[in-house]
Amino acid sequence: MLIINKVKKHWYLRFSRDELPKFVRRCPVAMRFNALLQPLMWQGVLERKYQKGWRRKPTDWKAFLGAYFVKLEENFASMAQLRRYLCEHPALVWVLGFTTDQHFDPDDILPTTRHLSRLLRTIPNSYCQSLLDETVRALQDKLPADFGDVISLDTKHILAWVKENNPKAYVEDRHDKTKQPQGDKDCKLGCKRRRNVSPEMSTPTSNPQSASTINKGVGEFYWGYASGVVATKVPGYGEFVLADYTQPFNCSDVSYFQPLMAQVERRLGKKPRFGAFDAAFDAFYVYDYFAQTSDWHDAFAAIPLTGRSKKRDYDLDGNPVCEAGLSMRFGYTFMSRTTRVEHERIHYSCPLKGQQQDTCPIQHKRWAKGGCTHRIPSSIGARLRHQIDRESDLYKSIYKQRTSTERINAQAFAMGIERPKLRNQQAISNNNTLIYALMNLRALRRLSL
Repeated sequence: MLIINKVKKHWYLRFSRDELPKFVRRCPVAMRFNALLQPLMWQGVLERKYQKGWRRKPTDWKAFLGAYFVKLEENFASMAQLRRYLCEHPALVWVLGFTTDQHFDPDDILPTTRHLSRLLRTIPNSYCQSLLDETVRALQDKLPADFGDVISLDTKHILAWVKENNPKAYVEDRHDKTKQPQGDKDCKLGCKRRRNVSPEMSTPTSNPQSASTINKGVGEFYWGYASGVVATKVPGYGEFVLADYTQPFNCSDVSYFQPLMAQVERRLGKKPRFGAFDAAFDAFYVYDYFAQTSDWHDAFAAIPLTGRSKKRDYDLDGNPVCEAGLSMRFGYTFMSRTTRVEHERIHYSCPLKGQQQDTCPIQHKRWAKGGCTHRIPSSIGARLRHQIDRESDLYKSIYKQRTSTERINAQAFAMGIERPKLRNQQAISNNNTLIYALMNLRALRRLSL
């Protein structure tokens, strides 16, 4: 039985050293976590409301979130390990806020292992996001004013805890997306990476196959989720997380852009100046976002063109130039509703049709069918895709910042983000957000040394 001095109000990990009881000051583990979580204000985490039938007042969400930080910091694989660790360090139990009583038994005060797991998939993700908000604000106070001017975005695959992802387990139709795994009702089948196989012989002499079958893409398919993360690098200080967003694995990379940038803009209070992305984000609205940044006249997104995109020239009026080097003729506008973002497009046609011209100067293959045509979004981003100077020193220096998300993902991998033993999207989303918040807390601890 542990006896402590009663404290009238528990401030949840915001104690100064003099305010802590003597038995807490004597525990290095409790003092370490009290210092690590000191920057958090917990303002966005609401109190749990008492429900009829509960035998005692519920423990606040802040205590559970603090316990999950302990699990991630100590790299525990299960809640059972976390609970055992907390029982072995009663001073940490008190610091986290599981009790304010003078007398308590850690094993009696702490919730069961199952309850710890249940609450991780119950707590609203907005509470976890509020903690990430506070870490970003704390970093803004400690870092230079250009913090967040250059950002990068990438995704990290997360394997669901199901037998379909275990190659040693026999599963019929393992990659049939219509057969949802029993172990996780939220995960989806997706492709981690894909490569094209191009054999030397285009068509075999025996057992002939079509070229589309021979040159098909070979990919790695898993059931799971993906975590999108936005990071920024500050030279001399390191990389920091600005936003995260978790979706099932079947969602495209570019679908993460708008939700993540909304988080970044809200946390920084401004739009980033530059963005570094891989070719999966080569979409006109990504270029639009940075081109419309009112705070900067030279803002842009550093993205390589996808292999399917052909570089196109434009004249001074913004009209596309055909292969013959002539400015194409404006036709009409229409709304495109078949893509992710509804937008206006412009139809351009051959400039020679309707004139006294018998043939195309370059003998274009579509001359007999009305000449070449081109349909592009009317926004400036569609033209910037082709007009950005990808050979300039500025572009290359910005594009190099893309590796900051790779280093963030490497840290997240070391913290177990790739194979969490969780079976629910809500739990995995909360776990991911807390991982990124902990990265920022570690950075704040490093900056304060």
